[in-house]
Amino acid sequence: MTVIVTDRGFGSDDWTAPITPISEADTSATALDLPNDTHPATLAGRLDGLTMIRVDFPSAADGRGFSIARQLRLMGYRGRLRARGHVIADQYAMARRAGFDEVEISDALAARQPEADWLFRADWQGHDYQARLRG
Repeated sequence: MTVIVTDRGFGSDDWTAPITPISEADTSATALDLPNDTHPATLAGRLDGLTMIRVDFPSAADGRGFSIARQLRLMGYRGRLRARGHVIADQYAMARRAGFDEVEISDALAARQPEADWLFRADWQGHDYQARLRG
């Protein structure tokens, strides 16, 4: 099982449609799984037809997924954007600032880093150093 983390805390996955690995997807796919080495430009022209993109984080030490999320948002993607895998509570604010709507973690990670750890970082807009510099 997995846990979905949002600004409201832990929840269950409400996504019921299939999510297709990008390597197996044709143009009819509306939800994609992206490995962390995907170049977002490969999705140019397809973003309007996608309702969900899930980006893999195979390691908490590999931040390429954050760059993918940011690029997708800059390219105009407005759908649901989910980080999946080894994102830790300390990285939640960064995930939200990069453009992710939610994070999918394992039950084991949720047990090691309980909901309170994630909620502590849910005020990701209030602690944005760039906003403090501008203000």
